[in-house]
Amino acid sequence: MKNSITLLLFLTLSSMVAQNSRHEKIKALKVAHISEQLDLTPEQAAKFWPIYNASEEKMHALRKTERREILEKIKNGFDTLTDEEANELIEKSIDLKQKELAVYRELVSQLKGKLPPKKIILLRKAEEDFKRKLLERYKKKRGKK
Repeated sequence: MKNSITLLLFLTLSSMVAQNSRHEKIKALKVAHISEQLDLTPEQAAKFWPIYNASEEKMHALRKTERREILEKIKNGFDTLTDEEANELIEKSIDLKQKELAVYRELVSQLKGKLPPKKIILLRKAEEDFKRKLLERYKKKRGKK
């Protein structure tokens, strides 16, 4: 039953992927991967996904800020960066990492009582596995060109 729900979810997401951007395709693949790895019951999924999606939006905003405020400055002006500016970038980077940790803490706090603790830990593993698989897929694709 759970496998058929995962398959149905994957097929639904796959059809949506054809109409969306590359970012949406990756997001759909991530949802399918996490769904499969966590093997959520329908009740757990109904509680999990709104919390997880809200957390992911916050993390996405933080990463976007990091790219805009830190990485672009390093990429486009590293050679002219003063020590004072470099220290400011370091502090911004630390601040963003602390905010990411706060978002993760909030996610875990909200999931406690809604998912078994092992599934919360498994979520972290599923996310890391997905990143690794995505990177491997990207490397293979680049190697073919």
